[in-house]
Amino acid sequence: MLVVACVATALVILSINLPTVVLPEIAGNLSASFAEQQWVVNAYALSLAALLLTAGSLSDRLGRKRVFVAGLVWFLLSSLLCGLAWGPVVLDLARAAQGVGGAVLFAGSLAILGEEFQGSERGGALGIWGAVVGAATAAGPLLGGALSETLGWRWAFHLCVVLTLPAIPLAIAYLTESNDLASGGIDWIGVATLSIGVFFVVFALVGGNDRGWGSPTTLGAFVLGAFFLAGYVLTEKVERDPMLDLSLFRVPTFVGASLVAFSVSGAVFAMLVFAPQFFLDAEGASAFGTGLRMLPFGLAAFAASVLAGQISDRLPTRAFLGVGMVLVGLGLALMHGVEAGSSWERLAPGLAVAGAGLGLVNPLLAAAALGVVSSARGGMAAGINNTFRQLGISVGVAGLGAILENGQAQGAAEAASQGEAFVVGFNQALLVGAAIAFVGALLAVLLVRPRDFAAAREDQATQGREED
Repeated sequence: MLVVACVATALVILSINLPTVVLPEIAGNLSASFAEQQWVVNAYALSLAALLLTAGSLSDRLGRKRVFVAGLVWFLLSSLLCGLAWGPVVLDLARAAQGVGGAVLFAGSLAILGEEFQGSERGGALGIWGAVVGAATAAGPLLGGALSETLGWRWAFHLCVVLTLPAIPLAIAYLTESNDLASGGIDWIGVATLSIGVFFVVFALVGGNDRGWGSPTTLGAFVLGAFFLAGYVLTEKVERDPMLDLSLFRVPTFVGASLVAFSVSGAVFAMLVFAPQFFLDAEGASAFGTGLRMLPFGLAAFAASVLAGQISDRLPTRAFLGVGMVLVGLGLALMHGVEAGSSWERLAPGLAVAGAGLGLVNPLLAAAALGVVSSARGGMAAGINNTFRQLGISVGVAGLGAILENGQAQGAAEAASQGEAFVVGFNQALLVGAAIAFVGALLAVLLVRPRDFAAAREDQATQGREED
């Protein structure tokens, strides 16, 4: 079960950042415009973010195994279509479909771990799960560069097919069915309003820098997103069996876990977009060489996640989250001050420290989200937490990207090269990212409380006695 959940998670993470390295080859092979290249990334991010919470809640209602296996099959078929795409529009649509499967797998894998592993076993399982997240995050550019220079860009998607194939029979054989027996039918109004609302918000974020933040399209998308999300909140308040239990947000630890998920994704994943760009543009590295330069981050994240899972029951959760977020901030601060002529060794210590911070945070974030809710609401809790993660990525890449572009424009007047102009904006984005991480550390310390875990365990025990 742990292998299946981790393979599914790795597939989702790899599909976020692996295709970014092969975009130039896609452009040449499919005659894709710049906008069509961007939608190879954005289409996946949009559908993934819009459906994470919906996928988690539906798995609670319809059965986690059933929905998860269906997600694996959908992900395999959509990945195959991505690799066989004969035009840029087909590829973009296939990527949107792939994001639907990714939402099911990302929310479902975490919910399955929360259901199947309890006590100290859960800490170890989530530690391995967090290590996979860190490793897959760093491995994406490396694998993408290797595939681009050998087998070709289509294998960036065929690789997902190869990895998904064995996961399907394993999931059928070893996963046990579970759901929320108290839930009713599907809340179709909630599904529609939430998915559409998140879609428009993320659509505005991912295109804000290119279209302009004051453009009618961007502002209109924000307004529509706010309208549908407000409608979603209103419908959930009057719905007898809501898809999202808003009472979860009365638990400070759950709120803290959600905000820290947003903060760490906004700070770290934006850096994972900009650092490879520095290696490619300023240092002149190849795609594969860029992936190699990101290894300190991935290795540190992997090691720290495994360690966190092994010792998570010895220290308070907020200690891990607080220290991890501080390390992320310190790592980004260490990278600040880089120059156009700097070698990759200049960024390596900061990458390693930030990776270690992410490694500490990832498994404990999941533990915090799942540890203060009943197991029947595991899919819902996982969906909410992962939605905040994805929104953090979108806001971080868009917001810090705007800061980078503004700094780059300022530096262009005085810089002798494009690389020198880039590092001006890069350094500004690093400082803001570090500040976001430090704010996340403060939120973790203030909101994540041991007594919320104790209350959840007591409620779970009471429910178990009533069922007996």
